[in-house]
Amino acid sequence: MDILFQYLFRIEVLILILVIVILKSSIIFVPQNRAYLIERFGKYQSTREAGLNFIVPFIDRIASDRSLKEQAVDVPSQSAITKDNISLSVDGILYFRVLDPYKASYGVDDYVFAVTQLSQTTMRSELGKMELDKTFEERDVLNTNIVAAINEAAGPWGIQVLRYEIKDIVPPQTIMEAMEAQMKAERVKRAQILESEGDRQAAINVAEGQKQSIVLQAEAQKEEQILRAQGEANAIIAVAEAQAEALYKVGEAANTEQGQKAIQLDLATKAIEAKAAIARESSVVLLPDSGNDAASIVAQAMTIINTLNKG
Repeated sequence: MDILFQYLFRIEVLILILVIVILKSSIIFVPQNRAYLIERFGKYQSTREAGLNFIVPFIDRIASDRSLKEQAVDVPSQSAITKDNISLSVDGILYFRVLDPYKASYGVDDYVFAVTQLSQTTMRSELGKMELDKTFEERDVLNTNIVAAINEAAGPWGIQVLRYEIKDIVPPQTIMEAMEAQMKAERVKRAQILESEGDRQAAINVAEGQKQSIVLQAEAQKEEQILRAQGEANAIIAVAEAQAEALYKVGEAANTEQGQKAIQLDLATKAIEAKAAIARESSVVLLPDSGNDAASIVAQAMTIINTLNKG
C-alpha cells in the first residue's frame, strides 16, 4: 500500500507540473504599444495586442513581436546629384511607426531595412529635381516630398512615415569655396547698399531740416511784419485821435472871447512871419496897399472864421 501511495503521489505531482506548464504556455501578457503575431501550425492565426491573452499550448506560437511606438532610424550618408549636376553628400533621420503588424511581418522581410533603403532612393530622386541653391533654401519642401513619396510606396508594408529630417548637405570643396565667395560678395553688397541708404537718409534729413528752417524763418518774418504793421496802424490811429482831440479842444477854445483874441494874435504873428520870409527870399517885394497892414490881414482871417462858424 505504501508503494502504491507513493506511486499515485508522484503521478499527481507530475500531472500538477504538467498543468502548470500548460497554463503558463497558454497565457501571454502583451506589453503596452506592442503586438504579438500568433501562428498555428505555421500559419498566421491572430494578432494579440496589449493585455492578457490566451493561446493553445504546443499548437500556437508567437511568430513576431512588433513595436507600435514611433521609431527613429539614422539614414546613412549618401551621394546625390542635383538638377544642375552638383554632387552632394546627404544624410538624415527617418521617423516612422508600424500601423499594421501583419503587413510589417508578412509584407516585407525586414521593414526597417526596407524603409531605410526606400528613403535613400527617394531622397536621391527628390534632390535630382532641385538645383543646389534650392536644396538649402527649401529643406522643408524637400522633407515633405520625401515623406509623401515614402508613404505611398510603404503602404503595403504597414508602415507610416511621420517625418524625414535632413541633417547635413555637404557639397564639394570647390562649390563650398565658390559659395563662400558669393556670400562674401553679397555681404559687401548689402553693406554698400546700407551705407548708401544711410547717406541718402542723412541727406534727406538735412534737406528736411533746412526746409523747415526756411519755413520757420519765413513764418517768423511774416509774424514780425504783421506785428510791425499792427504797431504802425495803432500809432497812426493814436496820432489821428490825438490830432482830432487837439482840433476839438481848439474849436472849443475858439468859441470863447479869449479864444478869439488868441486866434487873432496867432494869425497876426504868422502874417508878420510870412512877410519876413518873403522879404528874405526876394530883394523886391510888391504888395498891395490894402494888404500892408497886419490888422487888415487879421480882420480878413477873422471874417473867414466867422463865416465858417455860421455855416
